Amino acid sequence: MTSLINRNSRTYAWLVVALLWLVGMLNYMDRQMLSTMRESIMTDITQLESAANFGRLMAVFLWVYGIMSPFSGIIGDRISRKWVIVSALFVWSFVTFMMGYATTFNQLYILRGIMGVSEALYMPAALSLIADYHRERTRSLAIGINMTGIYFGQAMGGFGATLAVMFGWHGTFHSFGLIGIAYSVVLMLLLHDTPRHVADVNTEEKKRIPVFKGMAMLLANLSFWIILFYFCVPSVPGWATKNWLPSLFSSSLGIDMEVAGPIATISIAVSSFAGVLLGGFISDRWVMRNVRGRIYTAAIGLSLMIPALLCIGYGHSLFPVVSGAVLFGTGFGFFDSNNMPIVCQFVSSRNRATAYGIMNMCSVFGGAAVTDLLGRSMDSGNLGRDFALLSVLVTFTVILILACLRPTTADMRDDSQPLPARQTA
Repeated sequence: MTSLINRNSRTYAWLVVALLWLVGMLNYMDRQMLSTMRESIMTDITQLESAANFGRLMAVFLWVYGIMSPFSGIIGDRISRKWVIVSALFVWSFVTFMMGYATTFNQLYILRGIMGVSEALYMPAALSLIADYHRERTRSLAIGINMTGIYFGQAMGGFGATLAVMFGWHGTFHSFGLIGIAYSVVLMLLLHDTPRHVADVNTEEKKRIPVFKGMAMLLANLSFWIILFYFCVPSVPGWATKNWLPSLFSSSLGIDMEVAGPIATISIAVSSFAGVLLGGFISDRWVMRNVRGRIYTAAIGLSLMIPALLCIGYGHSLFPVVSGAVLFGTGFGFFDSNNMPIVCQFVSSRNRATAYGIMNMCSVFGGAAVTDLLGRSMDSGNLGRDFALLSVLVTFTVILILACLRPTTADMRDDSQPLPARQTA
């Protein structure tokens, strides 16, 4: 099929987005399923009757994923991103398939850790590949569309318990594992890296570059530190809403979790879906007129999150808390669709996967920390107040990026020769 499509054409650039949309969906669906399947699995693996053991099982993925993220970025910058993506999908799908054969807690624990390694390899390589295929005219929209696959995968993962009841937890893991393995073969045939990246990884000069040179260059870049802070701060309330919003809705509104859970997750998911598409559309058009257009779009998204967190934290009736969730999801969508495009304005195409890997690591560790902190807040009855206090961090981030992030190009093509900016501000 791809032999009939020019790989430098817009058609193939959008085909890449479509191919990776499905990978992103499988990425999040396979990791999320386990969180809802505890009751089904613990009938056979009794160690999961302990909440502490289940917490360890969920945590090992995050810790391994976070530790691996910077290394996965370096790998994505130095070898073929196609084969990184294909290999990662195959491995985590095979792990998902093998989880259906697990008979002990230790087996699940080891497989979950391996999944953390393989899934960490995917995101930096995938976003870097999409960013290379889509320049300033379509980059944020392409990234935004890709992120909707992740949101869809999160939602589908929530049905893991339903599928486990219908088909058994063994059959559920086996089925989705086989789907991923089969799709890795499809990617092997249809997905291709950009000619520029292929040339880079095959040159003798590229081979002589020390493994950590790209990371050292990033850490010497002040703008990257600001972007890192910008990425991590909104990610903290993002993790908080994923892990604690249903509990907060239940306590604030005085309703059962069976009702609070769907209200919280659906309001966030639908608004985030709309936000990434709208934010991507606005950003791509704004950057064509003003080189800071992506910064301004991201700032709008973060600004929406400020009243959202206050409404979520202090609301005690349905309208303010749901409105807060919708505002938060929309703002987070604006933020999500512009992360890699903003990186592209300050970081060479040769180091973008490395940059995103470092960002991903800090985000995951921040999410783990805030999840623990808000657990203690829940026990002390201060969950709503602490949700609202997160708005202070977001406010500071808006001020910081508007004051300090001043790109001179819409697309940093290499380390020394950026694409000339259309307009600076």
